[in-house]
Amino acid sequence: MAAARPALRRAIPSLRSSTFLPHHHQRPQCLHHHVTISQRSLSTSSPFCNDTQTTTSSPSSDRETHFGFSTVTESQKRQLVASVFTSVADSYDKMNDLMSFGWHRIWKDHFVSTLNPGFAPLSSSDPSSPQHILDIAGGTGDIAFRMLHHAHTVNSNPNVNVTISDINRAMLSVGKSRSAELPASQQAALSFVEANAEDLSKTRPLTPILSQSEQTFFDPATATSSIPDNSVDLYTVAFGIRNFSDIPAALREANRVLKPGGIFACLEFSKADRHPLFNSVYKEWSFRAIPLIGQLVAGDRDSYQYLVESIERFPRQEEFRDMILDAGFKVSGQGWEDLTGGVAAIHRGMKPRV
Repeated sequence: MAAARPALRRAIPSLRSSTFLPHHHQRPQCLHHHVTISQRSLSTSSPFCNDTQTTTSSPSSDRETHFGFSTVTESQKRQLVASVFTSVADSYDKMNDLMSFGWHRIWKDHFVSTLNPGFAPLSSSDPSSPQHILDIAGGTGDIAFRMLHHAHTVNSNPNVNVTISDINRAMLSVGKSRSAELPASQQAALSFVEANAEDLSKTRPLTPILSQSEQTFFDPATATSSIPDNSVDLYTVAFGIRNFSDIPAALREANRVLKPGGIFACLEFSKADRHPLFNSVYKEWSFRAIPLIGQLVAGDRDSYQYLVESIERFPRQEEFRDMILDAGFKVSGQGWEDLTGGVAAIHRGMKPRV
């Protein structure tokens, strides 16, 4: 995994030298998320769009997006994000501990328990029907393994299958290795696929990484399968969606693959703006301490610097809720649940029943 670090170290400084980077103590102005709260159509034919994104986006396009505080093309971002997660794959839990003071473990447990997989049908009226969970950007298996344990053990329901999808083979490979520790029945209910969340019509089963020189992110030209329309009961993504190049496209894909009545559920770092003093302390820790600790603990300051910046650039809770609505989902109440004062949040949406 260390092979990705030299390329990342060369790329990030050059991006910073050519792109405006706000001072760490200022809230950076989002370059392309300008969403206002208004009455919105809940129809799936009402896609999100803005001044830099069109409704017929393609994952291979070279429109501008952001990589942390830097402006890059979407294809550049995919390669840079791939380098980041290839670099941190083996220390992913350590990374999340640093980013969340260790709270990510509690948040993940809460996320899974509120979804309660295996307890009741998600999109079917038949309680005995199998449930298919798609865990996007789930490479190392943190959420998927919890889902399987909750369904199979807590709810005694073995008819729950989980597909872990990730664009990064290195992350998936870590998850595949860890899955060997699961009970045999849970291993049998688990599958791993390489895919870009912005276009789930192109996927392939996880293939082993044979050398460090191999490309570690998914190439759609190698696709051998797809995730069909209306085939998933529950779509989950935890601490991954902020790294996508085209979030609205990924949300539309989530809507496409979910069955009517299926649930979209997202756990992501968010904004603690409602608690100014706490928020100020948390940002000071994030920007000053986390990259330094990343350098000292993992020898990788740049990856951790990007991850901190990516949190700052992610939309506020209200903005992300509106993006979910624009992708065709219905939400209940305000549409999200704040965790630890808004440091993280859980967003949910339901695909309308036909």
